[in-house]
Amino acid sequence: MNGFLEYVPGDSFLHRMNPVAKLAAAFILVIACFATSNFVVLALVLVLDAVLAAQCKMVPQALGLAKAVAAFSLLLALIALLFTPRGDVLVQLPWGYIGTESVVAAVLVIVRLVACAVPLFLVFYVTKLNDMANAMVKQLRVPYKYAFAFTSTVRFIPVFMNDMVGIMEAQTARGVEFDGGLAKRIRLMVPLCVPLLVSSVRKTNSAAIAAEVRGFHLRTRQSGFKEYPFATRDYLALAASVVILVLAIVF
Repeated sequence: MNGFLEYVPGDSFLHRMNPVAKLAAAFILVIACFATSNFVVLALVLVLDAVLAAQCKMVPQALGLAKAVAAFSLLLALIALLFTPRGDVLVQLPWGYIGTESVVAAVLVIVRLVACAVPLFLVFYVTKLNDMANAMVKQLRVPYKYAFAFTSTVRFIPVFMNDMVGIMEAQTARGVEFDGGLAKRIRLMVPLCVPLLVSSVRKTNSAAIAAEVRGFHLRTRQSGFKEYPFATRDYLALAASVVILVLAIVF
């Protein structure tokens, strides 16, 4: 089983798309999700997310991500519920009230975040980060150091998560029990941030030295030998995402 944000090989439609087209289409869908409050449009995006996940054979990863995003968005939904006094009064509060539209706003927050997160994260699952960085340099003429910084940030997320898991397993072997409520787990995990930070600094320092030794400062747009031409499927995907954006703005 591949870890979080680690490349999953395959031959799906999304795998074969140009890295820049994939990233652009995902960002357009993100904008579409935040440009509309229409549940029909958001449901359309969710259906598209499910189709893409099934076609890429990554339904478990997509479901896990959707659950994580939904859990994270509960706090934002609670804020919207308590501090958006709109519609007919359902519950009277000292500073306002919870109305029918307050409930709609809270649900909208969860649906919107789930709908926009899945396609963006699927792009990172089906694209090699080296290809993404090189395509950004070749197609978008982004300076390589900025493309490298962006992809390195994504690349180090699963590395740091694996380091945290290793530190927690070491603490568990020493008798520390991470079972229990959320408050207890947070209290036990906070001291582990120090060794994680030390390990992260060492890894980033080693990566910086390795990049410098390999002539990182000499890298230009012409240094990459692989080309990333746009194909018909890329234009179709971009057109479909633009249509969804237009629908989101209109409705």
